[in-house]
Amino acid sequence: MLSLRALRRPAAVAAAASLTLLLSACGATDADETTGPAQETAAFPVTITSSLGDAVITEEPKKIVTLGQGSTETAIALGTVPVGIEEYKWGSDDSGYLPWVHEAVKAKGAELPKQFTGGEELDIEAILELDPDVILAAWSGVTKEQFDLLSDIAPVVAYPGQAWSTPWQDQIKIVSKALGKADEGEDLIGDIKKQLADAAATRPNYAKYTFSYIYNTGPGSLGVFFPTEQRAEMVAALGLKPDPIVETFEEVEGTESASIGLENADKLKDTDVVFTFYSDAKNRKEIEAQPLYQAIPAIKNGAIVAPTEQPFVTGSSMINPLTVPWSIERFLPMIDAAIAKVK
Repeated sequence: MLSLRALRRPAAVAAAASLTLLLSACGATDADETTGPAQETAAFPVTITSSLGDAVITEEPKKIVTLGQGSTETAIALGTVPVGIEEYKWGSDDSGYLPWVHEAVKAKGAELPKQFTGGEELDIEAILELDPDVILAAWSGVTKEQFDLLSDIAPVVAYPGQAWSTPWQDQIKIVSKALGKADEGEDLIGDIKKQLADAAATRPNYAKYTFSYIYNTGPGSLGVFFPTEQRAEMVAALGLKPDPIVETFEEVEGTESASIGLENADKLKDTDVVFTFYSDAKNRKEIEAQPLYQAIPAIKNGAIVAPTEQPFVTGSSMINPLTVPWSIERFLPMIDAAIAKVK
């Protein structure tokens, strides 16, 4: 059975404020011509405020530890491989790492980060041994107690709103600001949007179809993610249209989703394609055996994208510089197959 907390590891909600650098269109000034170390120095010291407290970073971090998800990928994309990362066994491949992280680090010829237990059992001793300069947790579930303990080790960059609720754009901005690379962070955001738009342009037919991204927490349950939740946001960015019915559901606070119950499965009658996932083979068998579930038109028609590989379920559930290119090439054939069964 999937817990709602587990579902929220990849999530997105309301935006936090962002920092934008304005460049003059006039001729270069002395400040414009500053390069190299002087530019890096100008970015520090920097204070990043979160819901749990401030992180004061006095100089460019060299040794980074990441908690939660997404910060690892952004740091790597910005040129720094973390010395330590929170493990996520459910989405890892045979290497023991999230495959896009493993591939990116190996491509750089760098050493793989040390992994440690996270969540409620966060291994603070392991983090202490890594002696980090900064701890990035912009999209995580780190608690106030953990934040205070970790702050004795290094500045902790936590989330600006609720746990697991930082939009992907803001997460990249926060991480890039903490690393003194705000401009590069903006470039990463633009590149992600372009990759998704380019992929959508190869599938103009997707715009004809509606979708709902659903989940379960066991037999009898049925939940629907809102279009702003990252996994649904990725599908929408690829061109499919969210079923308007989703916006009429009541949110389970802080989850960017609604728990509507299997008895309301008929409300998805106008959804062309269903996206979903299951915790394991047993969960899938239990859910698919339910008559009300099978009666959802998209599921009855086989117009369903329900990957069985846990790394892909994880990668396609969050938007960051490494997961987007990794997911797109795997996602499109699955969506094509589902659309072919729409009636």
